[in-house]
Amino acid sequence: MKKDIDIICAGEILIDFIGMQDDVSIKETTSYSRYLGGSPTNVAVNTSRLGLNPRIVCAVGNDGLGDFMLSKLGAYHLDTQSVGVRESQPTSVILVSKTTGTPDFIAYREADKEIYEEQLSQELLQRSKVFHTTCFALSKKPAQTSIMAAAKRAKELGLKLSIDVNFSERIWPEREEAVEVIKSYCSYNPLVKISEDDMFRLFEVHKSHEEIFDFFHSNGVDLVCLTLGAAGVKIARRDAEILEFPALKIEFIADATGAGDAFWSGFLFGYLSGFNDKEAAQTALKMAALKLQYLGSIPEDVDVLAKIS
Repeated sequence: MKKDIDIICAGEILIDFIGMQDDVSIKETTSYSRYLGGSPTNVAVNTSRLGLNPRIVCAVGNDGLGDFMLSKLGAYHLDTQSVGVRESQPTSVILVSKTTGTPDFIAYREADKEIYEEQLSQELLQRSKVFHTTCFALSKKPAQTSIMAAAKRAKELGLKLSIDVNFSERIWPEREEAVEVIKSYCSYNPLVKISEDDMFRLFEVHKSHEEIFDFFHSNGVDLVCLTLGAAGVKIARRDAEILEFPALKIEFIADATGAGDAFWSGFLFGYLSGFNDKEAAQTALKMAALKLQYLGSIPEDVDVLAKIS
């Protein structure tokens, strides 16, 4: 079967209500602006703008916010065949503080977790090259059950798997369950994207970078990307020298929300384009730097591919 879908992005689609006051907590935020969000959704939007053909698998409520999401996906020329519209659950939303660092957030989750196995058909998997998801998506059932079953089938069909281990105890309080599910997914040797904040939340201690890499390598992962914020990124392959690349210098940071998703979008674009690790990392860092300059999504009139070339 023709592999005409580059990336399946399975998981959360959210309305990001991002605060309009700079560098204050949610407690002190008094007004918000509305944006299409959710990590797999951001990856789908970004990779589409880079010229790839992603397919988003997610769920929204049958309400005004769900209608807004579907219209935004359409504006980005994303196929919405695999978007479920749920009658019984409202669209999920998340309140996010505006910051140049790690944002504070409060999530109100309903429809996003209602992903069913029929949305991840055998035909869809057979047509695809990469299967991508997140810890956020895996934190609730039925999405967890559906995505893990599809990941197993994807591995058997020869797809490359990917995961953003965007763990938060506020999203996934059952930490022991989270670690076991992450280990299970890692047994399929996915490309792994993590951040220092993610790892502190997951392990509850500040582990060394080497200890973090060893955890993933020992559970079946070859390549791990550890993002370091303003310090850049480290890339570790099993039994190979760790590569480190600095972040790009930019004059003004509008907001950090979605920068990690932009990074991973650039990395997956590089992977699918046949880039080596250095080239993929440099492309990813350019995408992250571009995103940091805007609040919400990168504006539709920006030629993303031209900006990072």
